[in-house]
Amino acid sequence: MTSHSTGASSGRVKGPGSGGRLTGIDAARGLALLGMMATHLLPTFESDAHLTPTWVGLTFSGRSAALFAVLAGVGLALSTGKQHPLTGRPLSAARRGIALRALVIAIVGLSVGAFEVDIAVILVHYAVLFLCVLPFIGLQLKILCAWSAAWVLGSPLVAFLLRPWLMATHPPLQLDHNPAWQDLATPGQLLSDLFLTGYYPVLQWLSYLLVGLVIGRLALTAPGLPLLLLVGGTALAVFAKVLGTLAMEKWGGLAALQSILVDPSFPLGSLLQVNLSGVRQEGSWWWLASSAPHSGTTLDLLHTIGTAAAVLGLCLLIGRLANRTGLDLLLPLRGAGAMTLTLYTLHVWAVASIHLQGWTEEAVYFAHAALAVLIGMAFVILRIRGPLEWLGHAANQVGRGVPDLSTKK
Repeated sequence: MTSHSTGASSGRVKGPGSGGRLTGIDAARGLALLGMMATHLLPTFESDAHLTPTWVGLTFSGRSAALFAVLAGVGLALSTGKQHPLTGRPLSAARRGIALRALVIAIVGLSVGAFEVDIAVILVHYAVLFLCVLPFIGLQLKILCAWSAAWVLGSPLVAFLLRPWLMATHPPLQLDHNPAWQDLATPGQLLSDLFLTGYYPVLQWLSYLLVGLVIGRLALTAPGLPLLLLVGGTALAVFAKVLGTLAMEKWGGLAALQSILVDPSFPLGSLLQVNLSGVRQEGSWWWLASSAPHSGTTLDLLHTIGTAAAVLGLCLLIGRLANRTGLDLLLPLRGAGAMTLTLYTLHVWAVASIHLQGWTEEAVYFAHAALAVLIGMAFVILRIRGPLEWLGHAANQVGRGVPDLSTKK
């Protein structure tokens, strides 16, 4: 959740393409932050017997967090050679820097895990993803594309086969809370939750960082690339969602899955539209045909990868328009996107600690979103890093052997 490079985090318009590209990436990250806040604070289901999905659940669930992960991969590519991956000693130094930055994120995540809050905090998973992607940082584009495709296709199948074994133990190898410091005492349960049985299974979610690396290795300054991301991402997202919907509703998938559930009145149809993370996906191969948010299937990965690419393409296009007009159209979003680690942590702390009696859910969300935007804009205008971004940047620079403790961007 930190900015992808020293220059990238500044958000300054530097000229055609370059500045717009960087501000567009930060803006997409800011949009992901606001989307995740919406799923945390606004209802994703109506409070009725059928758990009717709300527009928030249908729009943001699964997509906002995936956008974060894809952008993490883009940022790693930009900070490790862009179109020309680092090799040799520079690559080793970059890996050390990324590993130390991941350590900072993990420490923050384990500390935030102590908060009593009804939010699935992504930070520890995010840190583990940074470590898992290190072997892929130096790969050339064609090889990286092959690994990305194989991971999207193969990791859901591996998870489907392994997960029942982990859940059949007593107790199941799954946490019923966010990862926290005390979970280090039970490493088997912690690792199983992080990689396979938890809310953000790293095994499948590594697909997002790999695809992000692919996107970041492309010539992002090329005139047609943002439009290609927008159109191609939209087409991929629609294809995956349509195929998953057909499999469930027209080809018998939903009926087959409903028949193996203990409670026949369980609102599986609604969960397939919004969030499948709380359902044990075992006992039928039909689970792999779903495109449901947080199902971790190939179709879910393809759909959310497509939406992430489309959002990034749109933000890049708006960034280029801002360059031409001289208007900083993305300032509210890119400000928040340049310091997401700090703002996300503050958001989770506020949800856990500040209870606004008499406020509606919409008002609470507006307060969180408005503060995130205003704080982010202030830091960008002042050209300074957020406090946790400063820690992550400093750790990264120490790992690379070029310590830079300046708070300036």
